[in-house]
Amino acid sequence: MMPSKSGNLSVRCDGGFLVTPAGLPYADLTEADLVQVDTAGAVLRGHRRPSSEWRLHAAVHAARPEVGAVVHTHSPRATALSCARRGIPPFHYMVLMAGGEVRCAEHATFGTEALARNCVVALEGRRAVLLANHGVVATGATLAAALTLAFEVDNLAGQYLDLLAAGLQPVLLNDRELAEAAAQFADYGR
Repeated sequence: MMPSKSGNLSVRCDGGFLVTPAGLPYADLTEADLVQVDTAGAVLRGHRRPSSEWRLHAAVHAARPEVGAVVHTHSPRATALSCARRGIPPFHYMVLMAGGEVRCAEHATFGTEALARNCVVALEGRRAVLLANHGVVATGATLAAALTLAFEVDNLAGQYLDLLAAGLQPVLLNDRELAEAAAQFADYGR
């Protein structure tokens, strides 16, 4: 999902959030390598430099108080779709896990305020977005929920790409069909 050093994640905590460090392969990562950062990017705890995407994490945590964790990946299929600057339309009811259609945020250079701002705009009313020519951002109340959503977004991206590669135009669910599926989701897993 996050090969070698690509992608990053954060978890909200008192005074800011814990974020993965910059440039450290995930296979080598330990709890001691996590960096606690405040919303302005100041390192509160840790001996490593925070991820280059700390601004993105800070912006999402600031804009969305219900979000406890943010997972940003360069997962293969979602990233491929993001490179076409296309979102994931409601061709399958599982887009509801992300809050509906998975939008593709406007392009901006990685690690910038512009990328953070574009991500927050595209996340409005959603739990996941694609970042143009970059990857995916998934959010959740917990790290497990955000990670589960990141996997589902990559799965949906793969299904959508498979349909397009086969020359098929997916039939999109209409508002009524999505509402019915959302009602089914209301007690799903309970």
